[in-house]
Amino acid sequence: MFAERIRRRLLLQRESGLYRDPPKIQKRQGKFLIIGSRRVLSFASNDYLGLGASNALRRKIAGNFERFGGTSSSSRLVSGNYAAISEAEKACAEFFGYADALFFPSGYQANIGLLSTLFEPGDLILFDKHVHASSIKGIQLSGADFHGYKHNNMNHLQKRLEAINHPHPVVVTEALFSMDGDLLNIQELFTLKQRYGFLSIVDEAHSFGVLGEGGTGIAKNVADIAVGTFGKALGFFGAFLLLPEGHKEYLFNFCSPLIYSTTLPEAHGASALDILEAVSGCDPQRRYLRHISAFMKSRISEKGFKVSGDAHILSVGIEDETAALHFAQRLFKNNIFVFPARYPTVPLGKAILRLGMSTLHTEEDVDALVQGLCSAEKTWKNSSSAIAGRSWK
Repeated sequence: MFAERIRRRLLLQRESGLYRDPPKIQKRQGKFLIIGSRRVLSFASNDYLGLGASNALRRKIAGNFERFGGTSSSSRLVSGNYAAISEAEKACAEFFGYADALFFPSGYQANIGLLSTLFEPGDLILFDKHVHASSIKGIQLSGADFHGYKHNNMNHLQKRLEAINHPHPVVVTEALFSMDGDLLNIQELFTLKQRYGFLSIVDEAHSFGVLGEGGTGIAKNVADIAVGTFGKALGFFGAFLLLPEGHKEYLFNFCSPLIYSTTLPEAHGASALDILEAVSGCDPQRRYLRHISAFMKSRISEKGFKVSGDAHILSVGIEDETAALHFAQRLFKNNIFVFPARYPTVPLGKAILRLGMSTLHTEEDVDALVQGLCSAEKTWKNSSSAIAGRSWK
């Protein structure tokens, strides 16, 4: 029974152009990936500031792991509550401008832990329909009532708030949306918050390190709780919650994903301090990233492609899933690696090529990508039949 179900569903994935079979990557070299014998220019990384490729930071992190070792060997609440982690959490909270912080092994775990723990049946959560899958899962696990509102549409959010009229609503959104690349309308959300008094949770995973003064994000004036990650612009791994007073204590006592997971090692805390220091000095990188991202958007638009994105994440609209797969395959043949985001990552029939820009990219790299897009578009239009059911490698 189960084997047949698995076979049928995989076959359907292939036939619908949704099959996933990522290439095996031997090594990363800055903005390049080594795949087999090929050196491929990548636009699929979240290493926005290039810190993940920094040899200086790599040496510091390696030294921390040599000093402390590679594991905490315990959950946080048994024998893993190390001073190095607590000190890094305090520094993280101060850096981003919140009362407290709590580290998690991943952003997915942080979102699930936060939302499933803080809320319960009888609560009401309103969420942007394009928030991350981990936020949706955490909301579902909470048992709270929930309703989505149209993506980044503050008018629709207001209608939801007025129609439901809950005394203590919660709003969950993102600062920079991971697929669309658009920015949250902070001022309008602030105005609604002043009027309706909701608790706001803002995921700043893709904006921390890059946007705002010193890379401290864009939502601190409107977010009661913020979610961040070390795994993107900060060039490391793990995630963190930025919290009001008292919330860390509550999560320590009731957050199942925290209580029953091996915690991060001491070396992670020591490395987090090094990373915060590095990020504070990245103003030149942030300026360059704005330039190269705007340059990319302009060049793609000039060629007639539909491109969106307000910062360093750009979305090239393809719509058809099989066409998106074809574009990615053709670019790969030209030694360029992009991510064809398809359902369920994006809505069905709204496939995109998702581009993550980095300070490592040059204008020559942008031109290579644009030329590859034009070539892929030509071959797609000239193809007599859609390419379906293939691995995109």
